[in-house]
Amino acid sequence: MKTKHILIILIGMLMPLAAKAQQQPLTPEQEEKKMREGIEQLVLRYEETLGLEVWQTFYVDSILVHNYTAMSEETKALAENRVENPDLYQIISDKWENATYEAFHKILDEAQWKKYLKGGASRAKKARDVRAAKREGKK
Repeated sequence: MKTKHILIILIGMLMPLAAKAQQQPLTPEQEEKKMREGIEQLVLRYEETLGLEVWQTFYVDSILVHNYTAMSEETKALAENRVENPDLYQIISDKWENATYEAFHKILDEAQWKKYLKGGASRAKKARDVRAAKREGKK
């Protein structure tokens, strides 16, 4: 019985330390690895759902790596300058998501493009267009 109480107390004392360890910022290498893993999962999903050919898989991977890296760099630049306006972050995200959308349109055949749009790309494009229209209306 004493052992159980000691274990419960130890776990209770260690939990805040574990939570704090999880909140530490990632190193640049860890961020890069996490981003690359996410891209790989996305490429695999596109391969399966769209039936990509080998050359298309190469282009999809290249497009995603380039665009997500560029988006990440622009976002980091805003963060380093302590920009707190969420609209600016959204503009960057929309810019690079739109670049991905346009690049995919060039490499996918008609059937694949329709599947891509049905998979959520159409809704995302409409949402980006609505946000852009609102921004234009504010000016």
